[in-house]
Order: sequence, then C-alpha cells, then structure tokens
Amino acid sequence: MIPIEEATKIVLGHSKSYGEEMAPLSEAIGRILRQDIHADRDFPPFTRVTMDGIAIRFNAYANGQRKFPIEGMQAAGSPQRKLHNLDGCLEVMTGAILPENTDTVIRYEDVKIENGVARLQANGIEKGQNAHLRAFDRKEGERIIKAGSIISPAEVGVAATVGLSALKVAKLPTVAIISTGDELVQVEETPEPHQIRSSNVHAIASTLYGWGIHPDKLHIADDMDATQAKLSACLEQYDVLILSGGVSKGKFDYIPAALSALGMKKLFHKVKQRPGKPFWFGESPNGKVIFALPGNPVSAFMCTMRYIRPWLRKSLELEPMDYAHAVLAEDFKFKPDLTYFLQVRTFFDPDTGRLMAKPVEGHGSGDLANLVDADGFLELPREKDKFKKGKVFPLIFYR
Repeated sequence: MIPIEEATKIVLGHSKSYGEEMAPLSEAIGRILRQDIHADRDFPPFTRVTMDGIAIRFNAYANGQRKFPIEGMQAAGSPQRKLHNLDGCLEVMTGAILPENTDTVIRYEDVKIENGVARLQANGIEKGQNAHLRAFDRKEGERIIKAGSIISPAEVGVAATVGLSALKVAKLPTVAIISTGDELVQVEETPEPHQIRSSNVHAIASTLYGWGIHPDKLHIADDMDATQAKLSACLEQYDVLILSGGVSKGKFDYIPAALSALGMKKLFHKVKQRPGKPFWFGESPNGKVIFALPGNPVSAFMCTMRYIRPWLRKSLELEPMDYAHAVLAEDFKFKPDLTYFLQVRTFFDPDTGRLMAKPVEGHGSGDLANLVDADGFLELPREKDKFKKGKVFPLIFYR
C-alpha cells in the first residue's frame, strides 16, 4: 500500500499523447487546440459604426456647426459611401462601415431630424466617438489564440471569423468504462431485492463528456473466464480501461488476477486513502492504461476526480490543476493512518471572505446519495487524527 503522493506521481508519470486530428467547429467544444489561430485580416476589418445615428466630420462640430444636412444612408453590409458636403452628415447603422470623410458618430438620441436636417440636441461630442477603429483589436497576422487552449464557444466564434471550419485538436483516447458484479442491473431495469442499478459507469462517464470523450459502458459478470476474455478483447479495442469493482479481497474480485494473467503490469494496488483504498493502476505491454477502481460509488467517484481527471489533463498537455483550498468549518476526527477525503459543502464566510468547508458525513463509501449534499472533497493528511476548525486544506471540487 502506497501513499497518495506516490500514487499520484505514478499515475501522472504514465500520461499518454494520442496524437492530433481535425474536428469540425460543431464538435470542437471542450477539445484542446493544437494550432495557433491568427487574424486573417485586421480586426475589425474596417472602422465600424457602433451606434445608430449620424456620421459627421468632427471639424464641422468643432467650428460651431450644430445643424447637419443629411446626404443619405450608410447601411450595415453596404459598400462604403462618401460624404461630399463636409458640413453635412450621413445616417449610419450599427455595424456599418464608417463613411469616407467622416470620423465621428452621434447617436439618434442626441439629434432631432426634421426636413432632411439633423439638429444636434447634446453637447460634449468627442472626436471618434462611437466608431470602432480598423485593426484596433488585432492586426492582420497577429495571433489571437495560442495552441494548447481549451476550446470554448469564444474560440469557436473566433475560428469562424477567420474562416476556419475545422480545427486541429488533440486526439482523444478511446475509453471503455467497465462495471463488474452480478448484483448490478441496467438503469432502465427494475432490480430484485438483492440487486442494485449500475451507477458508477454513468458517474465516471459524465466526468469525461466535457472533454469530448464518449466512452463505451460495458459490464462483466462475476466469472474468472468471462472477466479475462472480456478484458482481453477490450485491451485490443481501447486505449484506456476504467474498471469499477472487483479489486478488493472478496472471493469474486477477479480483476487483479485477470489483469495479471493477461500480462498487464501492475504499477500499484492499494493506496493509503479513504475512500478508495483498493485502487489498482497499471498498463499493458503496448501502453494501454488501466484504472481499476473500487466498486463502492463514493470511492470510484473520488478516484476519478483525484487521479483520472489530472491524468487526462496531463495527457492532453494542459497545465496541472491548481487545487482550491478551503477552511475547515468544524473540528473533525479521523483515526486511521490514511489520507481522508472528507465530503464537504462549501460556502463563503461573509465576514472574512474565505471559502469554508463544512463536513457532510455520510454512511460510508457506498452512500452515493450523500454526494449530492456535498460539492467537494477536502483532502485531510495522514499521520493526524484531529483536524481543527480554521485550518486550511486542499479541496477537490466536483460541481
């Protein structure tokens, strides 16, 4: 049994790069960009009107003019017009190109239009107001987004603006999440009194969806031959296996023995932590990664947050996660010499502005319902059994 620090080092030390691929914009959200994106022209590409109103030459206003004959209209999407009478104006619409020989836009709210003349109703007009200058945001060729960024709707919008219909992104691993145990039935089934619905595969899968990974969800019965055969087939098909259950010392916990029989390299089995002590981690001779998590729901969920999520970030070449920290809101005791991941509900103390963590104790690692009452795990260190109110500890958010 190894400490969490060593387990973390081993897991992150076996991150993998899965190459690159092209993703259409409609499928790019959450993916990791593998190319710089540059402005294909100036941003904005022309001096753009930002308010509906009239466009004038500021010198006319500076010389005391307050009435401006209207020459015509500059609509958004129309070619640039030219103001011929330098003491006149053109009506302009938001998004339109600023007409030639004008440099200032006055809102409709600040003028009164009668008989083809716009009369100024406000003072304090400033040169260049309500005009977004060409190349003010970015110049042609300037980098807008750097490779390694997580693609959000903002990045998708920029990509579309510069004419990219698809983006080079980090290729994602193929993943299978495999539950074990004869007591499990599918979500849509009605369980017998001795059965429960399979929930771990769905909770784990939901943490991967945000990255664009859509894992297959499989099940293995409590049988050694079936376990070995299923795992062998999955190791041929997938880059990553995430197993739930079958890793403890029960007579039907076949996972470690089956993996060993298939030639998998065990990198560790059992971590000095609660929940999640039976956690097994290893890889195949050709680099397939296997996370074998305990079957208890809270244990599997915590290990996913604490180990699988950081492993995936590193595999996608993202910066390590910066763990939040929170202040323990109540005294807490825990005797075993294990790192304890305490379920907590967080809140901000209005007097100090500090993030507080209130323990939300459940009924063990099988109490899945308790997870909805909390929003994170507070990581309490080993070699202590009393944790005082007011002390600060790392926090793993899952909301």
